[in-house]
Amino acid sequence: MGPLSREAWAQRLGALRASPSAFMAGPEGESLGRDLLSDLRSDKLTEQTKVSLLALSLEFPAQLWPDASAAEAAATSLLDTLVLLSPRPSALRRPLLLAATTALVAGGALGPTSGASGRLLPLLLGLAAGRDLGPGFGPVSEQRPLQATACECLRELESCQPGLLGGCLGLLRGLLGREGPVQPLSLLVALVLRNILVAQARAGASLRGLLTAGDPPTGDGPCPWDWTLAEEGDIHLQPQAPSWLAAEEGEHGLAALEPSPEEARELRATVAQLLDASYLLTPVAQAQLLWLLGWGLRGLRGQPPTLFKPQLVRLLSTAQLTLLHAVVALKAAFGEALFTAQDEALLLHRLTMAAQHPALPPPTHLFYLHCLLSFPENWPLGPVGEETTPLLLGPRLCQGLLPSLLHDPMALLARLHLLCLLCAEDQEEEEEKGQAESLQHYLEELLAGLQRRAALAGGPRASATLCFQASYLVAHCLAGQPAVLTPLIQGLARLYQARPALAPHFVDLLDRVGPELGEPLRVVLWQEVVSETGRDVALRWHLQMLAKVADGGAQSVTLRFLQAAASYCTDWGLQQALLGVCRTLLRARGGGGLADLLQALAGQLEDPDGRDHARLYYLLLANLSGPKLAMALGPSLAAPALASSLVAENQGFAAALTVQEAPASLRLSVGPRRVEGPSPVLELQVEALQPLYSLELRFRVEGQLYEPLGAVHVPCLCPGRPARPLLLPLQPRRPAPTRLGVRALYTTPTGLTCHAQLPPLPVNFADLFLPFPQPPEGAGPGFFEELWATCLPEGAESRVWCPLGPQGLETLVSHHLKPFVVAAQPPASYCVAIRLPPASRLLLRLGVAQADGVSVALRTDDWAVLPLAGDYLRGLSAAA
Repeated sequence: MGPLSREAWAQRLGALRASPSAFMAGPEGESLGRDLLSDLRSDKLTEQTKVSLLALSLEFPAQLWPDASAAEAAATSLLDTLVLLSPRPSALRRPLLLAATTALVAGGALGPTSGASGRLLPLLLGLAAGRDLGPGFGPVSEQRPLQATACECLRELESCQPGLLGGCLGLLRGLLGREGPVQPLSLLVALVLRNILVAQARAGASLRGLLTAGDPPTGDGPCPWDWTLAEEGDIHLQPQAPSWLAAEEGEHGLAALEPSPEEARELRATVAQLLDASYLLTPVAQAQLLWLLGWGLRGLRGQPPTLFKPQLVRLLSTAQLTLLHAVVALKAAFGEALFTAQDEALLLHRLTMAAQHPALPPPTHLFYLHCLLSFPENWPLGPVGEETTPLLLGPRLCQGLLPSLLHDPMALLARLHLLCLLCAEDQEEEEEKGQAESLQHYLEELLAGLQRRAALAGGPRASATLCFQASYLVAHCLAGQPAVLTPLIQGLARLYQARPALAPHFVDLLDRVGPELGEPLRVVLWQEVVSETGRDVALRWHLQMLAKVADGGAQSVTLRFLQAAASYCTDWGLQQALLGVCRTLLRARGGGGLADLLQALAGQLEDPDGRDHARLYYLLLANLSGPKLAMALGPSLAAPALASSLVAENQGFAAALTVQEAPASLRLSVGPRRVEGPSPVLELQVEALQPLYSLELRFRVEGQLYEPLGAVHVPCLCPGRPARPLLLPLQPRRPAPTRLGVRALYTTPTGLTCHAQLPPLPVNFADLFLPFPQPPEGAGPGFFEELWATCLPEGAESRVWCPLGPQGLETLVSHHLKPFVVAAQPPASYCVAIRLPPASRLLLRLGVAQADGVSVALRTDDWAVLPLAGDYLRGLSAAA
C-alpha cells in the first residue's frame, strides 16, 4: 500500500483528535504509527504535512507507541529518517529530534539497554556542543536552532532521569559564554547542576571533578551517562515545586555534601556565570533558573547566598510576577543570609504599594495579597507555623489594603484575611491600641454590611455565600477574641431572623467553625428558632436548623415547638424535617416528652412513611439503652455484637424507609435536535436496565447561564420496551453551551426507593437554535437583508472559513442548517437566520463553495456569540 495523500492524513488526524480512544480502538488505529513512520520518508508528501505528522507523534505518543518495544522501534526509525535527510535546509530536523526524544520517554524505552537511547544521547550532546556532525545535519544557518532544540531535548531527558547527564556537566559548563543559544543551555546546566548536587549529597559523595570541562563523548569513547545515579533514589524533583527542599534532612540533606576548596570555587564560578547571563533570558526562564539554583544551593556548606545579591538588586523593582515570585521564594529559602533588614522593608513596601494599584487585574491583585499574607520574615516573633502579619506591616502601612463591599469577592476575602491578622496582634503602646480598636470597629462595620446585603429578600446567592465565607475567616483568625466574636454572633442571629432560608449556610458554618464561635452561635440560633410560632412560613428552614442546634438541654422548649409545628407539617418534606429533629433529640436520649411526641406523630401524620418512622423511633427509644441507641442511629444500621434483637429485626424495615444510593439503573442520552416551539427543547432518550417505577429525573445546570430546570417524571419504565422521548424545556439566560448534572430518584420492584447520579448531559450551542417565522414566498431575501442591516452598529460581524470535508455545501446545509435557511440560490449562496434565546440573533451568509471549504460571513446583535458560532461552523465538517 502506497503513502496516504494529504487529504487522507488530514481526515485521519481530525478523527484521532476528536476521539483518540475510539480511533485507536478502530481498524485504522493499529496501523497509524506504522503508517506515520513510513510516510515520513515518502517524497509524495510535502514537508508541511510531515511536520503535522510529527506534531501528532508529540501530541499522542502514548497512543502511538504503547509499550517500550514499539517506542524503541519508533525512535530508531525517526533517527534513521533524520540521518537520511538531504543537506539542504529542512523544517523536519528539529521535529524529528523532539519526536525521537518523546517516543523514548513516553514509551518507557529510555535506558542503558536501549540502542535508540545510545544513538540519541551522543547526537543531542554533539548538537548542543556545536560540533560539526556532517552535511546531513543541514547548513550553518540551521545549526543554532538545532543547538537550542538539542538542549531542550537533553533537559527533558535529565528531568525524566535525574543525574543522567551528571558526567557531562563539565562539558556543558564549558559551553556557557560561547556563541549559541543562551536560554536553553543555561536552563539545562542549572537543572543538571541541581540534580547532581542533590544526588551526590544523598549518596554522601563528592563532586569528583564533575565541574571540570571535558571532551564530548564519541561512539568509541567511554559512556558518560550515569544510569545508576538516576535509579538509586527517588529524586524526581520538580523545578517549580510548591516548597523548597528542606536543608535539614539529616544525612540526606545538602549539608551532607562537603565540596573541597577547589570544587567550591568551581561551583561558585558556575553559579555566578549562570546568574550573570540570566538577564538575557525571558522572565519565566529567569524565574525557573533562580528556583533551580536556589534549591540546589540552599543549605550547601561553603556556598554563601551572596551570589544572588546582584540579581536581587536588579529584581527587587521588577514588574514581572514570575520574577517577583522567585524573589519571594529566595527570601523564604535564605532569609537574613541574603536579605538585609533594608531589603526586607523595601520588598514589603513594594508588595504593599503594588497591591493598592487601582488598575491591577484581579489575578495580579490576588498575587500581591497572597505574597503579603505568606510573607517570609527574617526574624518572625511568633512560634513556627503561626499565621501572623510581618512586623513591619503595621496598620498605617495597610490603610490602603482594607476591604470594602465594593471589592470583588476574592479580593475582599484576601483583604479581610489581612485585616483579621492585624486585629489579632497584641498592641502595647497607646497609639497602637487606638489603631487596633479602629481596625476592630472597621471589621465590625464590614461584617454588618455583608450581613445586611445577605439579608435582602431574594438577594443573589453569591452575597450570602460571601457573608458566610467572611464569617468563617473571622472565626478562624480571631477565635480567641470575644470582643469580635460577640457582635459577629449577634449579627448572624439577626441574619437568620431576617432570612431563614439561609439555614443550609448556617448548618455548614457550624460544621466548620471551632467551639469558640460554634457553641454560642448554636445557642443563639436555637433561641431564635424556638421563639417562632409553628405556623411560620419558614417552618421548613426552622426544622432544618433545629435538627442541627437542638441538644439534650431544655428539651421541653424544643418539644413544645415541635408539638405546635406538627399540625402544620402536611407534606412529606416537612414531616421528614420534623422527624429529623426527633432523631437529633433521640441521640441525646430524650425523656418521656419525646416518647409522647413520637406516639402522637405515629397516629397524627398523614403520610404513612412519616408514621412508620415515628413508630420506629418510639420503639427504639423505649427498648434500647443509650449506647445501643447510639449504634442503631449511627451511619449504618448493621447490627453489631452489642445491638439487641429488635434492631436486627428492623433492619429491613428501616432500609425500606431510607432512600438508598445505588448504581444507575438507566441510561440517558440526548436525542435528535428539535427546532419547533418558542423555546429550545432537549429531547432525551431513556433506557431502563431494570423495571423502574415513579422515576423522577432532576437536573442541575452548571453555572448561572440558564434558569433552573424542572424535574421530569415517568410513571413506569421496563427494559426492552421502547420509551417515549422525554422533553426538557431550556430557558437560557445567555446563548451558550453548558452541561446538565442529572440525578434519578426511583422505586425498584422490591419496594426500595433509590437515588443515582447519572453522567452529565451536554447542551451544545446548536441545541439552542430556533428558526425565525417563515416570510411569505418570495420575500425571503428582503427579510434577510432587513435582519442583516439591523444587527449593526450595536452588534458585531466576522468572517469564518468553514471546511467542507468530503461532503459538499448542499449536503452540509441540508444536514445542519436547513430549518434556518431564509433565502437560497443553491449551490451559489445561502442566507441563514437563527434565533438564540433569550433575545439574540445569528445571521450567516454562505458564499460560493471552494475546493476545501466555504467562506461564511456572520453578523449578530450579541458579540459574545461570535466565538461560539465560529467554533460551531469550523466543526461542521467533522460532525458530518
